[in-house]
Amino acid sequence: MKILLIHQNFPGQYKHLAPALAAQGHNVVALTPKVDKPTKWMGVNVVPYKIGGKPAQGLHPWLVDFETKLLRGHSCYVAAIQIKNQGFTPDIILAHHGWGESLFLKDVWPTARIGLYCELYHLNDYPFVGFDPEFPSRDAAQDGLRLRLKNLNNRLHFEFAEAGISPTRFQAETFPKAMLDRITVSHDGIDTQAVQPNPDAKLQVGADRVLTRDDEVITFINRNLEPYRGYHIFMRALSKLLASRPNAHVVLIGGDEVSYGARPPGDKSWKQMYIDEVRPQISDPDWARVHFLGRVPYNVFLSMMQVSRAHVYLTYPFVLSWSLMEAMAAGAPIVASSTEPVREVLRDGENGLLVDFFDQDAIVERVCEILDNPDLTTRLRAQAREDVVATYDLKSVCMPRQLEWVNALATLPLREALA
Repeated sequence: MKILLIHQNFPGQYKHLAPALAAQGHNVVALTPKVDKPTKWMGVNVVPYKIGGKPAQGLHPWLVDFETKLLRGHSCYVAAIQIKNQGFTPDIILAHHGWGESLFLKDVWPTARIGLYCELYHLNDYPFVGFDPEFPSRDAAQDGLRLRLKNLNNRLHFEFAEAGISPTRFQAETFPKAMLDRITVSHDGIDTQAVQPNPDAKLQVGADRVLTRDDEVITFINRNLEPYRGYHIFMRALSKLLASRPNAHVVLIGGDEVSYGARPPGDKSWKQMYIDEVRPQISDPDWARVHFLGRVPYNVFLSMMQVSRAHVYLTYPFVLSWSLMEAMAAGAPIVASSTEPVREVLRDGENGLLVDFFDQDAIVERVCEILDNPDLTTRLRAQAREDVVATYDLKSVCMPRQLEWVNALATLPLREALA
């Protein structure tokens, strides 16, 4: 088959699927603004395009989000016409449609089946809205109106897409039933052969400091350190955590930007804002045991998980981080927020310990529970890895399921783009 992949940050969620399709002998092309010139990656022909157009001035704020998607969708449409004119006509289009790029591809190739990567449908009730009282909506009465427009991109895509795939049940079930009926739940997969425990792992956290499993290491990670992933809660627990564990080192990985939610007020990053809030409560010797590594290469992240004696994962009711399953696969004992996406993966006392997202004291207590109980640590490590291998292993579970979904997509009745 001829298969076209659409992702603004290719390979993104197609990191494993794209090479697997190419290895099966399919002609796989990826269209993305991420690269500057045509290239070959893992058997995939990667074709660049530029995002054109300028945002209009004075738009209603609710329309700004969709205008961005419209500009991306039109730019991708222009690029699609070009590769069509060069003779490429896909049988299947796989698209992460969250940024709008695939809005008009059915108009270019009416006979192509389209499969969407369904990350999230924006719901307007608690806990999806109003979960964190520290950051109330500016106009809660109108959130439903705003989010209805934010979902316009989802709705337009489901008018013409044949099917969707979603990595977790929680994410899939945010979509309305009419859409959910076309969505298959299958995680992207964790390479549990590459991500596994290593008792000899070492983590460099300073010019003269290397941490190992012999050290008491507490870890925390966000792509960017921000409230959606509980950074503010973890930082406010830090003073008590350091006082309770005088020999522990706390290692944080994450950038200074914003991945989800609003930007912080003022000129500071969320990271710096909460450092400034808690630093006066922490002595210099204790602060010397806190290590911010920023964004790191994957092998450093993996070493961090392998040396971790207690890994804290917090999240709003939102898209689940790959890092949680990777932590489980690496054998890191986990203390996590008892929010719905987490409960899909973790069972309290069996393969991790759960806490209320906002309960800083409980976070400290449960971290100490792990650190003070080697038998509990051993049991949690083993069960967490066993569960990931059984449910989320890339090669034995997730990749076969994704390939089966692609093959089934090719046989589905065509849906026409609405005029």
